Amino acid sequence: MAESPLATVSEAAAFLRATPSNLAQMRFQGKGPRFVKHGRKVLYRWSDLEAYLEANTFQRTDDRPVSA
Repeated sequence: MAESPLATVSEAAAFLRATPSNLAQMRFQGKGPRFVKHGRKVLYRWSDLEAYLEANTFQRTDDRPVSA
């Protein structure tokens, strides 16, 4: 995790092992980690990225996501 509490889209994508365009699609669909808009810039809180991973961690392939 970087010193800043906010991650850029590229940093978030690397952390999640996704692509920036995949994160953009997830934002458009209302899925994925919570994000912050600063003007036109999209940023992610590291804590939100970690919470997203935790919420999407499963024991079995047939486990259901936890509803928020």
